Amino acid sequence: MRFRAKIVDLACLNHFSRVINTIAKLAKTCTLRLTVGKLYFILSDKIANGGVSMWCELCQGNFFNEFQMEGVAAEHNEIYLELVPENLSRALKTAQSAKAVKIKLTNKHYPCLRVAVELPSLSSSSRIVTHDIPVGVIPRRLWNDFREPSVPDFDVSIYLPVLKTMKSVVERMKNLSNSIVIEANLSGEMNLKIETDLVSVTTHFKDLGNPSWTSEDGCQSSTQSRDPESMAEARIDIKKLQQLLAGQQVNPTKALCNIVSKRIVHFILLHEDVSLQYFIPALV
Repeated sequence: MRFRAKIVDLACLNHFSRVINTIAKLAKTCTLRLTVGKLYFILSDKIANGGVSMWCELCQGNFFNEFQMEGVAAEHNEIYLELVPENLSRALKTAQSAKAVKIKLTNKHYPCLRVAVELPSLSSSSRIVTHDIPVGVIPRRLWNDFREPSVPDFDVSIYLPVLKTMKSVVERMKNLSNSIVIEANLSGEMNLKIETDLVSVTTHFKDLGNPSWTSEDGCQSSTQSRDPESMAEARIDIKKLQQLLAGQQVNPTKALCNIVSKRIVHFILLHEDVSLQYFIPALV
């Protein structure tokens, strides 16, 4: 099992750092899945236990100048590692003006990702700062626990308003309640609502647009038969929503959410070469 990669382009490096910073804000620990073409950062708290889950996918070719890996076996050419993303984020903070960053899976006394940052120096010799980030190697028998979550059969899918606007609304509401109701319909309308014994606050968004989805067999999704004005809603933990909005350092080109009434809210944030899915279960 081997992995080594190198980034020399500064724009790619900064972009990669922003993705890792975002993930570090969303997950204390996560699984890093390495394949020949992609990297995945996965958080799979069991939704049944009220936990959020996350699936972030990056095409390695858009970030790395060199990327070599050999998985656990020829027919399972993948590597699954458990790590604390904050540690990786910290290591990359030292790389903001680096000439190159090399990442390598090593195993001296324990498995770790070695991040070697080559800094520019005035003399001819280069300065290299090395960070060893401990990782756990996840055995093959547990890989099925980290499969991509399926898109739930939602009632409404809607594009999100500008995330900065949504973030400031949610931050103000957070002081009033621990939960927030997100409701939306197929006419491009979405409301964020707080309801407590003392106060009721609603923020309305209009003309957001609804993505059209086609199922794998080519049929239109089941939302087509739904009354366009009828609202689907879910009450979720406001802190989890705020965490998602506050953590965003990769400005998505597209952001949308799917609501399964009273069950789950599924967020999808897309940026050219990164896609982030985030699932927040509804409160009962």
